[in-house]
Amino acid sequence: MEPSFARGDILFLTNFDQDYTPGDIVVYTQGSYEIPIVHRLITVQEIEKDGEAYLLTKGDNNNVDDRGLYDNNLTYLNKKHILGKIRAVAPYVGILTILLNDYPYLKYTVIGGMLIMVLVAKDPQS
Repeated sequence: MEPSFARGDILFLTNFDQDYTPGDIVVYTQGSYEIPIVHRLITVQEIEKDGEAYLLTKGDNNNVDDRGLYDNNLTYLNKKHILGKIRAVAPYVGILTILLNDYPYLKYTVIGGMLIMVLVAKDPQS
């Protein structure tokens, strides 16, 4: 969801019974996608007869809305698809985990360095 968030940012969500408005940034998931998607709400339609809210999302860098990403020819998301609304961000806090997963040699180098430090470290009590 760049430029608002970068890869490696930690997002803090809330998901209590709340109202959504256009412009809110939400995290949603669907049955066929394992990875949650972070996009901005562009349309919120509430139908009074059944009390259901229909939500349409779009990524900030995308030219079109997310209808092409939705499962089973859905045209709108429901509140059951929403994992939460973004409340706070910790920039780049998760980048170390991403680097260690993307570059296995880095992971082995860090583990090897830690092992060497344990083996050569002096006991402070002796």
